[in-house]
Amino acid sequence: MNGQISNNDESKNPLGSASIGKLIPKFAIPAMISMLVASTYNIVDQIFIGQGVGLLGNAATNIAFPIAIFCTAMALLLGIGGASNYNLESGRGNTEKAAKIAGTALSMLLICSCTYAVLVLIFLRPLLQIFGVTAEILPYALDYTGITAFGIPFLVVTTGGNHLIRADRSPTYSMISIVSGAIINTILDPLFIFGFGWGIKGAAIATVIGQVFSGLMVAFYFIKMKKMNLTLHRLKPVGSYIKAILSLGLAAFVNQIAFALVQIAMNNTLRHYGADSIYGTEIPLACAGVISKVTAIFMSFCIGLSQGCQPIYGFNYGAKKYDRVEKAWKTAMISALGFGTFFGLAFQIFPRQIVSIFGSGDEVYYHFAERYFRIFLMMTFINGIQPLSSGFFTSIGKAKRGIIISLTRQVIFLTPLILIFPIFMGIDGFMYAGPIADFASAATALGLGVREIRSMRRLT
Repeated sequence: MNGQISNNDESKNPLGSASIGKLIPKFAIPAMISMLVASTYNIVDQIFIGQGVGLLGNAATNIAFPIAIFCTAMALLLGIGGASNYNLESGRGNTEKAAKIAGTALSMLLICSCTYAVLVLIFLRPLLQIFGVTAEILPYALDYTGITAFGIPFLVVTTGGNHLIRADRSPTYSMISIVSGAIINTILDPLFIFGFGWGIKGAAIATVIGQVFSGLMVAFYFIKMKKMNLTLHRLKPVGSYIKAILSLGLAAFVNQIAFALVQIAMNNTLRHYGADSIYGTEIPLACAGVISKVTAIFMSFCIGLSQGCQPIYGFNYGAKKYDRVEKAWKTAMISALGFGTFFGLAFQIFPRQIVSIFGSGDEVYYHFAERYFRIFLMMTFINGIQPLSSGFFTSIGKAKRGIIISLTRQVIFLTPLILIFPIFMGIDGFMYAGPIADFASAATALGLGVREIRSMRRLT
């Protein structure tokens, strides 16, 4: 067969034949749980640090957050890029090429993550200064990031490798590998922070141990349990496959990098304009840290849904089954709107109760947090459209459109607004920038998505 599969074999692949209504829950639910649990690495730390260390500890994790965001960006660049190419080539019947692409992606995940960990450790202090740290927060941020940097390779391999595991039609194992590490982290956090009295260092150590366990589970899968034809010689990186991986992974990478850059801009804006307000510097930074973790829960559902649908999009697009691609896209969009409506109502009705989970503060702290939730997150109900659309275009090989959509909210709309609005409105301008950027990016993403679906109908 020379790396090809017959039409009869292709028809046996459930991605191309099973009901879309059954496939999406099968792949999306484990992906959503994986994303949700992955976000708890930071959220659990935030809760226990808030209770055991206080406001400065919460602010420290927020300052360090761009480092974790770049880890995710790297993992998505190689993981989604590798999985998307694997799905497309599998749908076309090119099994040998698909396996070599997966092997290249795995090798690059390990090489790049180790390099990044070394760079973070070398340049830790200047990085934190760039991220907007203050003199009061710096000691906590150094302790936390100085330890969690050692977990970077395991975090990247876990996040990126699980995209390939899902592409290999093992979504449940992918979920288990992430959940197990998060459970370990959750158990060890209170023990190290309160029991051993290690404070913010204890939270960091617990996080790293959880990441190591998940990373080892991913390694075990590809050594012993894989379905794909992945042998040792296929792990050698191939230049042409790296280029293909980067092409389809770039949209997700750009989205995460943009998120990191916006986080840095937000931290510095809050620090500057917070100092001129009644809230001071530390309260806005601490609230931003809490809210970024809370919104990560919502985005876990949307991004998990997108990731779960990508094997379905990619395989069926490669097999030219465009009607199945359209049905999956519509189902995903309706689901994202449902998640957005639920979380949007929660953010509007229960902001104080949500913030209280992460530690206590004075009335000024709660006043700012409540306004931040209700204004900045006003358009939460449509916020799932942009990541779903970006993932959709990436999975069908339309990398440029995926990149454009990934840039809309963070770079094209939000960053200019959070820099310009506060000049005229103070710290309130920062908060009103959010819903405007959300609406503009969702409208752009939906318009491009509808246009693509109409183009596919003409090919059917």
